[in-house]
Amino acid sequence: MSVGNLRINWPRLRGRLDRLAEIGKGENGACCRLALTDDDKAGRDLVLGWMRELGLEVRIDAIGNIVAQRGGGKELPPVMSGSHIDTVRTGGRYDGNYGVLGALEVVQTLDEAGVVTRRPLAIGIFTNEEGARFQPDMLGSLVYASGLPLSEALDVRAIDGARLGDELQRIGYAGDTEPGARTPHAFVELHIEQGPVLDAEGITIGAVEDLQGISWQELRITGQSNHAGTTPMRLRRDAGYAAAAVAQFVRELARELGGAQVGTVGAIELHPNLINVIAARAKLTVDLRNTDEPMLQEAERRLARFLERLAESESVAIEARRLARFEPVAFDPDIVETIETTAGELGFRHRRMTSGAGHDAQMLARVCPAAMIFVPSVKGISHNPAEHTEAKDLEAGANVLLHTLLKLAS
Repeated sequence: MSVGNLRINWPRLRGRLDRLAEIGKGENGACCRLALTDDDKAGRDLVLGWMRELGLEVRIDAIGNIVAQRGGGKELPPVMSGSHIDTVRTGGRYDGNYGVLGALEVVQTLDEAGVVTRRPLAIGIFTNEEGARFQPDMLGSLVYASGLPLSEALDVRAIDGARLGDELQRIGYAGDTEPGARTPHAFVELHIEQGPVLDAEGITIGAVEDLQGISWQELRITGQSNHAGTTPMRLRRDAGYAAAAVAQFVRELARELGGAQVGTVGAIELHPNLINVIAARAKLTVDLRNTDEPMLQEAERRLARFLERLAESESVAIEARRLARFEPVAFDPDIVETIETTAGELGFRHRRMTSGAGHDAQMLARVCPAAMIFVPSVKGISHNPAEHTEAKDLEAGANVLLHTLLKLAS
């Protein structure tokens, strides 16, 4: 068989996806493997076992990232692929996992065909990509790319109070390798789209050329608790109303700025959270995203001005804390073109597109040429047990990854 006719083993990849999805499986088939929990350890152990069965050289770094390398014909920087296997609390079976196991399948396919690439191939599993337990998200790849000091990352506290460094030690994944010790020649991440574009347009492959910038903030609003019936409206210091006003403003802001701007208030907590008591305190999150950095900064400025006016008009105190801030990323145009060309050669409809979600590839793009391959998410659903991608699309994406990596490593 010529290299051009090489294809991955879809039943084997599907079987691994199914086995990994059983770890942390909850109601309605949800995957819950929050970073550095016992279920995350079990998932890591399973995939690490597959890597070692293939004879890969495995290294674990001090932030818990796993890098497994297949040798090449030359001692050169590797071409890397991979993603993450941690999930949100109600995750699907493909988010992150598909990119890791797709890369593993590529390596095994090449082994079975006896193909030796000029450059080594590496598979990366990055710690805490989701940010569901520790913040910021993409933490492991951010440390790998020297965007966050290791000491600072190890001291991050989880939503349950646990210290990240202690949890790494507890589950046995505090490695001794320096993060980023191997700078890749290139990085390609295979991922489900997590949005509706490809599915709606009937397109199989997305060549991701850029990725939105992300601004996460946590707001704490302090008012005064009081009786809901006896306190006149003009005398209230209502933290609950102020939180609702922020949510409405964020929606209006995104509509007014238009274009790629999006805004979300995804979490709100009120205290004392009683039907007949004016809320004394509110805690909420604001997620702003845009592919244009100046526009994202403008959204942040407008939000800050609104919060100042709101605090004054409602006699409340508002404290803002930044949780994460990443600039938009433009991926390597040569790799994007290689993905497009490869998809066309394999007979798949394809298009260039933007990623609205954050991914490890955006961090790797700081240190090497990088890009992403998307496959459709049915109805755009992700971070949800109903997350689904058709088998034919999953197989197609893995084959595009196979031949893209072959070109980059040759």
